[in-house]
Amino acid sequence: MTITSALTCRTAGDTSSQQATDRNDRAAAAPMMVPRWTRDPQAGQGQVEVAVPADLLTAVRPLAQVLEATPGSIWLAAHARVLQALSGESEVATGCRDATGTWECSLDLGHRTWRDLVGAAHALQDRSPSFGAGQASRMDPPGYEVVFDALQDDDIELPENIVLGIFLRPGDRGEVLRLRYRREVLDDGAARRIAGYHLAALRHLVSDPEADPADADLVGPEERHLQLEQLAGPVRARPQRRFHELFEERVRQHPERIAAVQDTRQWTYAQLNARANRIARALVGRGLQAEDIVAVVAERDLEWMSAVIGILKAGGAYLPLEPNFPSERIARTLTRAGCRTVLSEGGSTKSLDGALAGLPTATKLLFEDIETEGHSADDLGMAVRPDQLAYVYFTSGSTGEPKGAMCEHDGMVNHLYAKIEDLGIGPGDVVAQTAPQCFDISLWQLVSALLVGGSTHIVGQDRILDVERFVDTIERGEVAVFQVVPSYLDAVVAYLDGKPRALPSLRCVSATGEALKPELIRRWFAAMPDVKLVNAYGLTETSDDTNHEVMSSAPAGDYVPLGPPVPNVRIYILDERQRLVPLGAPGEIAFSGVCVGRGYINDPERTAQAYSSDPFVEGARLYRAGDYGRWSAEGKLEYLGRRDSQVKISGFRIEIGDIENALLQVSGVRDGAVVVGEGAEQSKFLVAFYSGNRPLEVDEIRQQVASRVPAYMVPSSYRWQESLPLTGNGKIDRKALGRIAQEAVPETAARMEELSATEQRLAEAWASVLGLPQGRIGRQDSFFALGGTSLSAVKLAVRLKRAVSIKDVMQTPVLADLAQLLDAASVAAVGDPPGPVPAGTAADPASYPRAAVGQPLDHSNPQPLNREDLS
Repeated sequence: MTITSALTCRTAGDTSSQQATDRNDRAAAAPMMVPRWTRDPQAGQGQVEVAVPADLLTAVRPLAQVLEATPGSIWLAAHARVLQALSGESEVATGCRDATGTWECSLDLGHRTWRDLVGAAHALQDRSPSFGAGQASRMDPPGYEVVFDALQDDDIELPENIVLGIFLRPGDRGEVLRLRYRREVLDDGAARRIAGYHLAALRHLVSDPEADPADADLVGPEERHLQLEQLAGPVRARPQRRFHELFEERVRQHPERIAAVQDTRQWTYAQLNARANRIARALVGRGLQAEDIVAVVAERDLEWMSAVIGILKAGGAYLPLEPNFPSERIARTLTRAGCRTVLSEGGSTKSLDGALAGLPTATKLLFEDIETEGHSADDLGMAVRPDQLAYVYFTSGSTGEPKGAMCEHDGMVNHLYAKIEDLGIGPGDVVAQTAPQCFDISLWQLVSALLVGGSTHIVGQDRILDVERFVDTIERGEVAVFQVVPSYLDAVVAYLDGKPRALPSLRCVSATGEALKPELIRRWFAAMPDVKLVNAYGLTETSDDTNHEVMSSAPAGDYVPLGPPVPNVRIYILDERQRLVPLGAPGEIAFSGVCVGRGYINDPERTAQAYSSDPFVEGARLYRAGDYGRWSAEGKLEYLGRRDSQVKISGFRIEIGDIENALLQVSGVRDGAVVVGEGAEQSKFLVAFYSGNRPLEVDEIRQQVASRVPAYMVPSSYRWQESLPLTGNGKIDRKALGRIAQEAVPETAARMEELSATEQRLAEAWASVLGLPQGRIGRQDSFFALGGTSLSAVKLAVRLKRAVSIKDVMQTPVLADLAQLLDAASVAAVGDPPGPVPAGTAADPASYPRAAVGQPLDHSNPQPLNREDLS
C-alpha cells in the first residue's frame, strides 16, 4: 500500500480523483494484512475467544487519560502494530467499526512512539462520522480485509472481502477478544495466535508509551519454540571425516569401479584418486599451507575433477575460474582471494596468461607438468579440520566488485549428504555434471556420487546446448539424476513433448536457480510421470542448497514452495530488527547451522553487512540473504523476492550494479543503467541504457562490457538515450526504463509484407521464443538485440526442429541472414547428391558449440558417445 500520510480516514466528502483511483485499486484487491495459515481450507466462518488479563484492562483507562485519548484509541494502536507485524508493511489498513458503520482507516507506523501512534489513532476517531463528521460513507468494495471494533456491543457476520474481525466484548469473567475469521484463510490456532499478538502489543504499549512500537516482540514462547525447533531441518549425525577421506574409503572398497566419464574417456576410482594424489603432492611440495587458495582454470573435464579433489586432499581451498573469463576479471578475482597458485591445462590459459602478466606473486601450474614430476599416487593422510576452509566461489557484488563466499568442509559434506538422501543417489547411480565451474551447484554434481559408489558423467556443453543430444546423453549414459535451471528444463520438456523418450535409468531431476512454475511441473509429469522433481533453493554463502521440495506429482495449487530445510540447517524469517516475525508473515530469510560459511574472503566490510552471530543459538553464525519469504502452514518455505537489485538469469546470480560499473567504464558512456526485460514464459534478459554524446556501435560497447564481466552478465540489448529519465529526487528512474525495455513496436501490415515466406516462418518462431508480437520483428532485427540468449537459441532450435543449429543463430543472428542460410541449406539438400554434410549446417557435429549457457561460443567436434564407452 502506498504510504502517503501518517493517518487517513475515508469520508464521503472525499470525492477527488484519488478516491476514484483508490476504488479501482480496491476493486482489484485489498492489501493483504493477514497471512494465510490453514492446512485444510474450508468454507464458512470460525470463532475463538481469548480472555483479556485483568491487569491490562486496569491499566488501559488511566493511560488513556494520561495520553489524552480514549481506551478505544489505545486498542486501535495495538491493533495497528499487530497488522504491521503480520503484513510486513509500515502503513496498515483496517476497517474501524463505530455506531454509524465500518470505516476504512490507515495508520503509518514509521518512526514514532506508542504515544504518537495512540494520538494518530485518536485523531482518526475524531474524524469518524460518530464524532460529528456526518458525511462519511462506506467504501465498496473495501480497501481492507480486517475489521476492528473495541466500542460496540454487538457482533457481525463477516461481510464479503473481510477475512478477519476482531471484537473487544464483555465475557463471563471480564472482557474478551473475540475473533471471527474465514476458515479458508485461517485455522483456530492461527486465530488464537493473532489474539495473543494483540495482548502482547497492548502490554508493550502500557508498559512504556515512549517506546517504538516496532520494538515490540509479539511472538510468544510456544510459537518461538515451533519456529526455532520444529521448522528447522532434522538433526542428523554427520560423518566425522572430510569429503576426500570418505572418497578414499570408497576407493579402497572398489578401486576398479568407474568413477567418472567425459565423452569417450573414463577413469576408475583408483585412477581418479591417483591423479588427485599427485596434484595434492605437487601443491604440498611447493609449500601449500592449510587454507591457502588454489584456483583452477580449466574446462569441465576429468582433469578439473582431479584438481578439485587434489586441492582438498592437500588442505587447500578450491577457487574455480572459467577459461573464457576476461583477463581483467581473472586478475581481480585472484587478487581479492590472495591466490598465489593457479592450476590449469594446456589450451585453457590465454585469458589466464593475460591476468598473470600483472600478478608477479601468482604462478601457473599445468596438469601435464605435474604428471611428469614423478609424484607418488598414495593418499597423503593430511589432517583437515571440519571447520577448515574448503572452497571459495565468487558471486556478483552490488559495488561492481565480485565477492568471494567462503565455505567450510563440514558444510560441504552436510550438503552432499542432503543431496544423496533427497535425490535418492545410491551405489552405481550416474549423476550428470552439467553446471559451469563457477556455478556453485557444479560441486555437488561433480562429487556427490563418489560418496556412495556411483559415478559422475561430465556432460559437455556442446551436448547441453542441443537438447536432443543432451537427452541422448542422459539415455545412453544411464543417468539417474541431473539438475538444470527451469528455463532449460522447459526446453527439455518441449523436446520430450515432440519426441517422447522412456529414459529408464532417470529417477530424479532437480531444478534450481530460477522460479519453478506449476505449469512446467505439470508438463514434466505428463511427459515423465515416474521421475520425481525436486525444487532446490539455497545460496553460495550457505554451502549451496538449504531447501528441497521433493515432488512425485504436480501441485494442486498455483504456487511451488521451496520446501523444508535440509538436515542440520536452521532457517528463520526475521524483521528488520532481527526478530522472528509471526508464522506466515513476510520477512527476510536468514540461515543458521552448519551450512553458513565464514563470510567473504578479504572483505570484512561486506562480511559484516551479511553475517552475524545467531541471536537464537549460542556460537552459531547467521547469514541474512537479502531474499524475502514466509513459512506456509505445511512448514515449507515460500519465496517472495529480493530486497535489492540482485536478479537471477539462467540460474546465475547477478548484481545489476556489477554490470553498470562495467558499462560506465566504456569510453563514450556518460551515464548508464541496466534493467531486466521479461520475455516468453517470464524468461529474463538484460537491457543496458546509456547516455553520451552519440550512440555507440553495439559491437563496440558489447565488447568493452564483455572484457570486464563474464558473458552471462553481458546485456542482450543496448539503447542510447540523450539523457536517462530521472525520478523526482534526481535518481535514475528504473521503472521508466523497465517500461521502455518492454515496449513492443506495433504490428503493421507493411512491415509484415517485407518478409519472405522463410523470414515469416523464422519471425513466428522468434516471437514464440522471445515472447514478442510477431509484428515487432523485422528483416534486419538481431535475435539477441530483441532479448535472446543462448538458452533462447536452444529453444529456437527445438521449435524449428533443428532446421537451424545453435551455432547458426549465434553466428547469423539477423533474421534476413538466418533465413538466407535456411534457404541455401534447403537448396543444397534438394540439389546435391548424397555426401558429406555441409560444414556449419544443423546436422554437422561441428555446429554444436562448446560453452556455458549464456556465454560466448567456441565450437568443437566431439565424438558421439556410445554405450560401449561406459562399460
